[in-house]
Amino acid sequence: MPLSPFSRAPGAPPRARLLPRLLAVLAVVLGTALAGPAPQAHAAVTLTRVSDFGSNPGALTMYVYRPATLPAHPPVVVALHGCTQSAQVYADNSGLPQLADRDGFLLVLAETGTANNASKCFNWFQTGDNRRGQGEALSVRQMVSNAVTAYGADPQRVYVTGLSAGGAMTAVMLAAYPDVFSAGAVVAGLPYDCTKDNSPYTCMNPGVDLSPAAWAQRVRDAYPSYGGPWPRTAIWYGDQDTTVVPRNATELRDQWTALHGLSQTPTRTTTIGPDATRQDQYLAADGTVAVEVDRVPGIGHGTPVDPGTGSEQCGSTAAPYFLDSICSSRWIARFFGLDTSTPGGPDPDPGGGTAACWTASNYAHVQAGRATTSGGYTYAKGSQQNMGLYNTFVTHTLKESPPGYFTVADTGCP
Repeated sequence: MPLSPFSRAPGAPPRARLLPRLLAVLAVVLGTALAGPAPQAHAAVTLTRVSDFGSNPGALTMYVYRPATLPAHPPVVVALHGCTQSAQVYADNSGLPQLADRDGFLLVLAETGTANNASKCFNWFQTGDNRRGQGEALSVRQMVSNAVTAYGADPQRVYVTGLSAGGAMTAVMLAAYPDVFSAGAVVAGLPYDCTKDNSPYTCMNPGVDLSPAAWAQRVRDAYPSYGGPWPRTAIWYGDQDTTVVPRNATELRDQWTALHGLSQTPTRTTTIGPDATRQDQYLAADGTVAVEVDRVPGIGHGTPVDPGTGSEQCGSTAAPYFLDSICSSRWIARFFGLDTSTPGGPDPDPGGGTAACWTASNYAHVQAGRATTSGGYTYAKGSQQNMGLYNTFVTHTLKESPPGYFTVADTGCP
């Protein structure tokens, strides 16, 4: 009997019973959405395959991009490709490796294959893979553990992002492992556990409308004993997407603002980038951006990139579903608190006000409410940058912009 799209190859780890026939066709739907000609030839990013990172119940492959210069205890960004894509294609075109070089983070790329799904989609809709402690979700969690152990990465600064099926899997990781990921960015993905009582087709288009409280409860049910804090979440969508319709951006917003106890009315709205992307931000009481929705005008289904050499540009359109508009990866890194380059910095102040700066010991920063402490280390409030040991000897300059959002600015502050 031929393998179904959701069967394992002979000799691979056993899986749960096959999904109904309807779900098998989903691989074709998502595969068609992301299918296209092979990527054009261009310089490939050098990735390192990690062959032994845990029990790997989801039968995924782990790759790492390690910048030539990496700070001690670097942050980690996990990237999840879309259907029919690969870790290499996502690395070559998303712009993330170039940002890792510039901003000093370790990039981990998870890859699925045809033995898991005929169109190489992450199985975001399958309970065997989208629950804590099992399947693909656990495999990605084990990749993070490997990065922390093998590369000395900072477990307090772990982030995840992905496109389409990878975007939906990003929501899975934030829901199943809120104790692992500080923040995530869902690109053209879906709310967590939409397929609990709906077909994947319905979730993708026309989308499912639930109350914010109902969406939030689905995340809480993913890890019932967990009480917070919840990961910060950025949501990216093309406003012409007909594959995973923009309604899902609204439902994702409802899910994560409700978890943070926030209104669904944005705290502030502005436009960013060369294409006037609309950015809605939902601020927590301490001034941090808990949820952000970025709606890119004039594009369909894919990762927004802006090829070029400018400081706000990144990525390539040499592969299908990397769309020339705005460098979303740059803004995602900024949302994570990893990008402090100019112009901008994390969450630039749309009011154009002058940044306030303080130089003090880590102890003094914590006492003044500009930083927090956890596990003996100090973290800038808002950006969550690791400032080192919590004591009176380590000194840093912190810049506040916008109000309540602090970043390390030791090399100078206006």
